[in-house]
Parts: sequence; structure tokens; C-alpha cells
Amino acid sequence: MINLTKKLALLIAAASLLTGSLQAQNKTVMSASDHDKVVSNIIKIAQTDNRTMHHLDVLTNRIGGRLLGSDAYENATYWAADLYKKWGLEVVLQEVGELPVGFNRGPWFGRMLSDNGMVLHFATPSYTSGTKGVQRGHVVKEPKTRAQFERMKGKLKGAWVLITGENEGWPIDYSEYADTLRSQIIQENIKIARYNDSVIRVNRANPDKPKLETKPLKDAPALFYKEMRDAGILGIIQSSAVPIRALYDRKNIEYMSWNELPTCPDIKLSEHQYKIIEQMVDERRYFQLEFDIRNHFKPGPVKYHNVLGIIRGSEFPDEYVMSGGHLDAFDVATGGVDCGTGVAPNLEAARMIMEAGGKPRRSIVFCLWAGEEFGLWGSKHWVESSKDKLGKISNYFNRDGGPTVTNSITVPPAMFESFKQATERVNEINPEFPFTLYKREGEPRPKPTTAGGSDHAHFAINGVPTISFGNADPKGYDFNYGEIWHTERDTYNMSIPEYMDQTSAVMAVVLYNLANQDKILSRKGLYK
Repeated sequence: MINLTKKLALLIAAASLLTGSLQAQNKTVMSASDHDKVVSNIIKIAQTDNRTMHHLDVLTNRIGGRLLGSDAYENATYWAADLYKKWGLEVVLQEVGELPVGFNRGPWFGRMLSDNGMVLHFATPSYTSGTKGVQRGHVVKEPKTRAQFERMKGKLKGAWVLITGENEGWPIDYSEYADTLRSQIIQENIKIARYNDSVIRVNRANPDKPKLETKPLKDAPALFYKEMRDAGILGIIQSSAVPIRALYDRKNIEYMSWNELPTCPDIKLSEHQYKIIEQMVDERRYFQLEFDIRNHFKPGPVKYHNVLGIIRGSEFPDEYVMSGGHLDAFDVATGGVDCGTGVAPNLEAARMIMEAGGKPRRSIVFCLWAGEEFGLWGSKHWVESSKDKLGKISNYFNRDGGPTVTNSITVPPAMFESFKQATERVNEINPEFPFTLYKREGEPRPKPTTAGGSDHAHFAINGVPTISFGNADPKGYDFNYGEIWHTERDTYNMSIPEYMDQTSAVMAVVLYNLANQDKILSRKGLYK
């Protein structure tokens, strides 16, 4: 049996990269009426055999959270590439980079052992340490001064430590630089404590005079992190709003090595349970917490890839209509919305076009990007390595905003007639979701100069049109993107099937029609 790495290598070797010579995938040139029949076929497939939610099911429930550097991300890469190949698209696996170590998340469990015991609701950021099997210990609050540390350092061994601050998804930074910053705060607090002692003495000596104010100590979560770790703590626990957000070790990941991995579990606990436990600690009640956290690392380097499926143009193979979403997702959940709701419609739009017999005049490229969550790494890499193609891109469509339905698009005046033709049959798909084309009013926006948001960013910085579809929740399902964004709730069941199905079909029709026009979209008035 060929292992996954070898399968990926074979696919890469077989792929004809976009930087190479371009040949028509199918040299048959279709007439306008033939193209219209393809659109009719797409609409029929959309109405009778839409597989968008099937793709999402496999992506999220079979493969799961697809953190960059994980086995799941590599599995998703192979799976998507294999689908493109099976449907007849040209497959491109573009190596983007590598990580020094990989990370795979296993199950996690915790509970409080006491007369009012409870199962604990928590998560840990990616690329942080798990426990050494089931670990049970008492609980203390972290020391905030050197004197407090010295008084309780013996009690720290075998303890779970409550730290201050509110979880924003990131782990506590354990780097030497962070230790230096914490050390500076500790030294400043020594000076503040001395000052406060002198103020207290003055106030006591002068009871009839106005009281002098003491200064508050400066704070940082896990202020004595290194000292507590060396003292033998089991892990640190920080309060978190619910739903719990868990990201990755952003500051340390590039400097990790197999021989220097994190060793201290970094637990983000429901704020409601944190308050209960904190009060019990303050009351000096005896109880224990028990955790079993299976966070696993794998030796690197771990390579990661963009996955592109290309329907090669029959007349203008070196001109492109592009559409994409990011394949990676945080692994505290399964990436059902961010960005399964971008990946699944792009896959289904590609399948529909091929199933309908589409042979577009110019190339349609379906892009599944690597490392969006780590800083738009995949799309940036493609743009920077494809400068000669940027002027030939009609438009790049990005989908990365949730499972709401694509129901509109707003375009500059110079593009209006092109999009009018491209969208004229969209309303045949499902009358429950009428589609509206708008002409943009007012002055063009300035061309962006910095990246942000999502994978359209580096295209836009380089002047490529990135006109996006408008999306809505017309049936009132009360979808809230903030509720799931980078949290434990980003799962398959948060998607809305009828919206997802409609979106795939709209994308297929519009992309195919744009690829068959006489010219790529005009950029007149696109940017100021």
C-alpha cells in the first residue's frame, strides 16, 4: 500500500504546474448554444443531485479539524486533490512551506473531584502540551510577587495553577523573550511594593493627615511561569468566555523543535466553572482537579500544500477565472464553517461544471489554500510566485464568511454588463433565493496596501479584481459568525444546507459564464 506522503508526491509529480507551459485541457471549442446547454445542465444537477453537504460531511466529520501541520490537513489535501482528479480537472499541488514540527489533537477530558464535583468544560490551544496520561492535583492561585512565590513554592509541586487574564485563544508565551518581559514586571513590582510599604508607614504615623495612595502592582498572566514550571506544577488554567476559543502557539511555533517542545498544559476553562473553583481556592477548601489531555506532536519538517483544480480553457488557457477558500481550520472543532463553507461549495461548483460537460473558453481555477489561519500563507505564496499571471485573472472570488446564501453581487460600472450576462440565468436555480446584481455607486475605493481579512487580500494588493458575492440569511436562521469563529462550536451542524446548495450552484453558473466571455473583466474604475 502506498502511504499518504508517497501519494502526495505522486500527485505533485503528475501535476502540470501553472508556471509551466499551458495546454488546453479539452481542445473542443463549443458554440454559444452549447455553453448555454451546459448552464442548463448545471441548473438541473443543482436541483436534483447537489452534493455540497456531502463534501462538507466528509471534510468535517470524516477528516475533522485541519490544523496546518496535522495529519488531518494532509488527509484533506490528498482527498481534495483526488476528487479534482476523479472529476477530470487538472490537479496542482503547490508546496507552500514547512513547519519544524507537526501537531495532532486527541481527546481531552477533565473533572473536579469534590462534594460538588463536575465535568470540566475546557480546551487547549494547538501546539501546546498535553498531560502525561491522567493527572490529578490540588489547585492554587498563581503568585504575583516574589514574596508570594517563596511562601508557596513548595505547594506548587503537583498543583494546577489558576492564572489571571481572560483567554483570547492564544497560549501563554513561554519564550525567553516573554520570560524577560515577565522578569521586568517582577522587578518593577518589587519597587512598587517597597514604595507601598513606605506609604503605609507614613499613613500609620500620620493618622490625622490625608491618606497617601498606594500604587497597584503590574500584572501579567503566569507572571512566574518559568519558576512555577520548574517547581513542578501540572499546568496552568485561565478563564475563558463560552464558547471557548482555542488558536495555536503563534509566537513559538516557528522556533519549536522536536527536542524543545512545550511541557506545561495550558488550559482555557469556562469562566463559569473558573469562578466556582477560584472561590473554593480562596476559601482554602480541599479538592482536586483531574485532566487527561492528549495533545501529540510529530517530528518535522512537515510540508504543506495548496490544492488547485483547473478546468483548462479551450481558447484562452492562460487567462483565468479563479475561486477559492482555505483548506486549513483550527482543530478545537472541525472547521465546518471556517472554512468548510468555502471549501465545499468550491468543490461542488467544480464537480457541477464537469458533470454538466463544461468546456470553458478560458481556464477556471478552484483554489483550496493552505495556512490562511496562520497568516494567508498559501494564497500569498501563489500570488508572489505567479506575478506573470496576475494581469490575466478576470476575477478572484473568495468564500470565507459562513453558511449564508449567495444572493447578490455589487460590481463597478465597467463590469456591469459582463456580470449581467453572467448572472442572467441564476434565478432559474431556486426561486426561493432571488439573486440581485447591483452597480456600484460613488468613487472607486483605494487599492489596498496591507493584507488582512482572508485569501483575497494579496490578490487585491496586486490590483487583481476580487469582487465577492453578497450573502444573506433571508429565512432567518439567526446565524451568528462570531458565535463559532475559531471556537469549539465550528462544526458541521452549524451550516445551513439549502443556503450551501444554492451557493454552489450560483458559483458554478457565474464562474462558467465569465469564463466564456470574449474578454476578461474590465478593471476600469476598480481601484482609485
